Amino acid sequence: MALHKSGEDYLETILVLHKRTGFVRSIDIATELDYSKPSVSRAMSLLKNGGFINVLTDGQILLTEKGLAKADEIYNRHLLITGFLSDALGVSELTAEEDACKIEHVISCETTEKLKIFMEKYKEGK
Repeated sequence: MALHKSGEDYLETILVLHKRTGFVRSIDIATELDYSKPSVSRAMSLLKNGGFINVLTDGQILLTEKGLAKADEIYNRHLLITGFLSDALGVSELTAEEDACKIEHVISCETTEKLKIFMEKYKEGK
């Protein structure tokens, strides 16, 4: 199952919420993203069918190994882009966050790898 931007956003949100609170339910995702409960419910169904999440009987949402790998990839790309925009380019934190959310879904693997190398060298030179 190929993920679209929204699916990636959901996985990243589940990861972030889990890091923050240790427990994630659909209502938490809806609140975090300001989405309707039915929209989140449909997305969770798609992610479950795609093997990205498990939903426990108490409503807790857990990332599968596949889901965690994808969520980590997205989140790390987000952090890399945010750091580049804010640290290397001097973009404000808020704008860097907002732009990173958009860029992280379309940036190629090649560009991401080159950006990692650039940021490593940039941090060494500071």
